[in-house]
Amino acid sequence: MPRLSPALLAALLALLSACATAPPERLPAPATLQPTPSTPQPSAPAVAVAAPGTQTMAAPLLRGRARWVPVDWSSLPDWQADRSAELWPALRAGCAKPAPGWASVCARAAAFSPPDDSFARDFLQRELQPYRVESMEGETRGLATGYFEPLLLASRLPRPGFTVAIHRPPPDLAKRRPYWTRQELAGEASASLRGQEIAFVATELDLLVLQIQGSGRLRLTEPDGRERQVRLAFAGHNDQAYGSVGRWLIDQGELRADGANWPAIRDWGQRASAQRLQQMLWSNPRVVFFREEALPDASAASAPLPVPTGPRGAQGVALSAGRSVAVDPQAVPYGTPLWLDTTEPLSATPLRRLVMAQDTGSAITGAVRVDYFWGGGEAAEQQAGRMKQPLRLWALWPRQP
Repeated sequence: MPRLSPALLAALLALLSACATAPPERLPAPATLQPTPSTPQPSAPAVAVAAPGTQTMAAPLLRGRARWVPVDWSSLPDWQADRSAELWPALRAGCAKPAPGWASVCARAAAFSPPDDSFARDFLQRELQPYRVESMEGETRGLATGYFEPLLLASRLPRPGFTVAIHRPPPDLAKRRPYWTRQELAGEASASLRGQEIAFVATELDLLVLQIQGSGRLRLTEPDGRERQVRLAFAGHNDQAYGSVGRWLIDQGELRADGANWPAIRDWGQRASAQRLQQMLWSNPRVVFFREEALPDASAASAPLPVPTGPRGAQGVALSAGRSVAVDPQAVPYGTPLWLDTTEPLSATPLRRLVMAQDTGSAITGAVRVDYFWGGGEAAEQQAGRMKQPLRLWALWPRQP
């Protein structure tokens, strides 16, 4: 789910410290996902899968910021334990914009819906080669953070309790680079945003989380009193440098470095004076602008193989909760299946699963680095806001003929 940037979150310190969660630069592509119809099959593919270690090992692959070292399947911890069939909606979404060399694998993956996890794993083992992802210096350990899609109460028109505007890109955004800072747009340059209001939320903290995540949903009250939900997608920013509000709070002595996650930042902001909150916000000169989108038909999510309904990521396809991640595209191409070995932030439970590289963010840089998309809702916010976990990473890539 195309990289204030590149997520509230454990991420927030990361995001908020410019080294964690993906900020609003997870740029959505303009194309609309068109899923490929599937034809369920009754049994696993009639293909022999070589046992780990019995196949000729591929050569290492060099990416811009990463080295991929071939390994056998036994190197992937708990590979047999994942519910691998759950990857298929995200895999098919990624195949709508396949990476170079993926066309034939994507065509075969679209020809069936795996009836069980063993079926899915057999297909992947037949078609793909696993690679350990490491830095150019050979470092195999990295960082996993998280992001989510906020759901905010909003009003189409300003009214008591809803006075903080969410804006579309101003008409002259492309003519002035960089554009006005956050502080300038709150003062002498405020006229630049007049007439660009999409809706109004309750607090500056609501707007902040939306800008950090780069997209979100609004539970919107229309002028006639009707309520409905809409999605806000990233539509641009003011080309100013991203400043971490988490780092600012640490430098100010307001939060400890090991506690500057999103819940702590939100709590601080709710207790701070108006002047102090403004100082925190202005420490980040970047402003993010949005566009409104209709939500996908919820009935599609109940199909045997649901269509992902998350926001579109940098790859230009809809994200899947728990199966999409943001990556550094100079280390991992969009559309690459990945095997994660990390832990959940609140319980330290192992998090080992197949995901798809479908997004990026300005704070997501380096070889062994992902931002994990938790989905939407309060539980997703709690997980994403605290996620800053150790990570090992493997990429799955089509076998060479």
